[in-house]
Amino acid sequence: MLARLARFSYRKRWVMVFAIWLPIMIGISAIGGAVGDYHTSFSLPDSESKEVVDILAASGQSNRGGNTAQIVFTAPQGTDDPEIKTAMEGLFAQVAEIEGLAVTSPFSPEGAQFNSTTKPISFAQISYDVKGQSEAIEIADQIKALGDEVQIDGLRIEYGGQLFAGFEFPPSEILGFLAAVIILLIAFGSVLAMGLPLGTAVFGLFTGIGLVGVASKLLEMPEFSTQMAAMIGLGVGIDYALFIVTRYRENLHAGLDPEEATVRAVDTSGRAVVFAGITVMVSLLGLFVVGLAFVRGLAVAGAIAVLVMMIASITLLPSLLGFAGRSIENTSRAAALGVATWVTLSLVGIFTGALALLLIGPLLGIVVWGVGFAPGLNRWMRTLLPHRKEKPREQQFWWRWSRFVQRRPWTAFFSGAAVLVVLALPLFDIRLGFGDTGNLPEDYTARDAYDLIAEGFGPGYSAPLILVSNDPATTDAGLAAVAQAVTADANVAFITPAVPLGDGVFLWQVYPNSSAQDEATSDLVGRLRADVLPTTGLDVKVGGFNAGSVDFADYLGGRLPLLIGGVLIVSFLLLMIVFRSLLVPLKAVIMNLLSVGAAYGVIVAIFQWGWGKDLIGVGKAGPVEAWAPMMLFAIVFGLSMDYEVFLLSRMKEEFDRTGDNASAVADGLAVTARVITAAALIMVCVFSAFVLGVDRQLKLFGLGMAVAVLVDATVVRMVLVPATMELLGDRNWWIPKWLDRVLPHLNVEGPSPHEGDDHSA
Repeated sequence: MLARLARFSYRKRWVMVFAIWLPIMIGISAIGGAVGDYHTSFSLPDSESKEVVDILAASGQSNRGGNTAQIVFTAPQGTDDPEIKTAMEGLFAQVAEIEGLAVTSPFSPEGAQFNSTTKPISFAQISYDVKGQSEAIEIADQIKALGDEVQIDGLRIEYGGQLFAGFEFPPSEILGFLAAVIILLIAFGSVLAMGLPLGTAVFGLFTGIGLVGVASKLLEMPEFSTQMAAMIGLGVGIDYALFIVTRYRENLHAGLDPEEATVRAVDTSGRAVVFAGITVMVSLLGLFVVGLAFVRGLAVAGAIAVLVMMIASITLLPSLLGFAGRSIENTSRAAALGVATWVTLSLVGIFTGALALLLIGPLLGIVVWGVGFAPGLNRWMRTLLPHRKEKPREQQFWWRWSRFVQRRPWTAFFSGAAVLVVLALPLFDIRLGFGDTGNLPEDYTARDAYDLIAEGFGPGYSAPLILVSNDPATTDAGLAAVAQAVTADANVAFITPAVPLGDGVFLWQVYPNSSAQDEATSDLVGRLRADVLPTTGLDVKVGGFNAGSVDFADYLGGRLPLLIGGVLIVSFLLLMIVFRSLLVPLKAVIMNLLSVGAAYGVIVAIFQWGWGKDLIGVGKAGPVEAWAPMMLFAIVFGLSMDYEVFLLSRMKEEFDRTGDNASAVADGLAVTARVITAAALIMVCVFSAFVLGVDRQLKLFGLGMAVAVLVDATVVRMVLVPATMELLGDRNWWIPKWLDRVLPHLNVEGPSPHEGDDHSA
């Protein structure tokens, strides 16, 4: 089927590109942009903190459920200065009029504790019930605009809490794309060969994002779903096209005409692309076991992006190869200078903030290329650069490396395993949670507000715990017992008096001595629930941001084994069916687990232990973001399976042709190593760009992804896989005969290049 599809796409390339893909891309992009309905509802799973939210909502006090922010102000003349007091009370009154907000002023009896006794610092506490990211950004901007109207000499106003933290993605897609340009140019030595994977990825990227927009009308998808889909789609799209283009060039070098080279490339590497894409989608859709709506939305967005890129690689790319033909090896001076101009100006624009250069760069690059057609410059600019001379395979680095590993398989195995084990060791100390605004850069208002509160009150005042009771047996003595028991805890700085909310519901706010992300705060939540509050005789529940973080982390930590187990089982079965082996899929899932474990270990060492945190701009050590291990596993395991499939399919192809496991392993590695390395470098660049952002969560996620891909494509694919396959010998391809008979047959290797030329049947 793939051969027929490739032949059709090649022969009807004008139809495929301009009558099918181009209209689809434009149409779906327009529809997705028009109907896209992204919204984030980070609803809590069933837990005690959710019970608190439900009790408050039933009492008509949903904005008291624990989401708090602060308007912090300080002045040399003191915050109780009459002019300042009048102006700030006016500001608080205006903020309180915004729907869904409740404001506790430091000038009210309820907020008297919000005036520092040691520093001229005060703050008003905002309680809110905002579900979506876009709604939060809108409210934060509205509050800051009101604050800008207060102009008094010496008065400084900052805004604290997650509401004002801001959330912006770094230009990872642009940097990843430019990195792909450079890496593909080095790998291929041809502008046209570089452009084909990128062109395919661009078509797939816009089409995929459009489909994600359409899907957002049917499913709950967070506002950053398109960025997540773009990150995954760009990476796999370039990878898939890269493998097919590499196989096409091999076929041309073997003497095939362009059409047959295209058909055979799709009928061999294209099969691996389809299977690899399916494994990535299985891994992403495994996130459904988490049981949270916004996670399902992210899983579907990522799976859509992968599906579109997979389809583009086996339909659009053959058409583009038809246009390229044998010219895929040629690069003129004009084309090379045009690309150099584009990349240089774009990089300068990103790192200097002159974003206009991102538009000027490609336009000027086209102009430079077009100059090659001008009279007088035509001959020099259109002169073709000399083709890169390929060394005989036996003289290439990767061929020599494969033989080196085969001669020392035990050394390679133990060395590679030792590296992964050492990297993964910090994993056993992982603590899940959420970072606070103390991690933001110092020029962010939320960070400045955090520092002022910590200076004047203590870090725990930025995120109080919420205690709620609707116990019908409540008495004044019971309320006093709650305050007395909580105050006695060593990590409690202050507890407010009980506030009656009506219908027998009472609320307290508890301010810890430790910050929101500190382990001591999580321990306090556990002590209050298990030891302190049960002694009061009242049924009191603990909620708020900190308690919700603990419950959310516990929930995701409990679901993570289900995700890992389900994905491993399905991946093992798929690999067993494709490669007709028991040991190959078992080895694959174990090594992919080691790659993920190494990534987990690195992020624990940096973000939780604080090793080298200053090098990547992390403010302070804290927990690993609770959602990160789940997303890291789903994405990284899928991408790892990509490389595993491409490597093993080539080894299996060589084994089926020769029957010699040693030569199959060595030749399969020698042929695929360079392209896998190039693909991995592109992924590493895409993910590493997230480290350039300011958000701690994105830094953690990007670094974890980059480390996992780097380790997987180097230590695992280039050392452990060939070493273990050499040690296992022919047992790699063993499967019980009875199992071989009952399993369906899927040929991911495609026809041997030594078979006949009729591949249309």
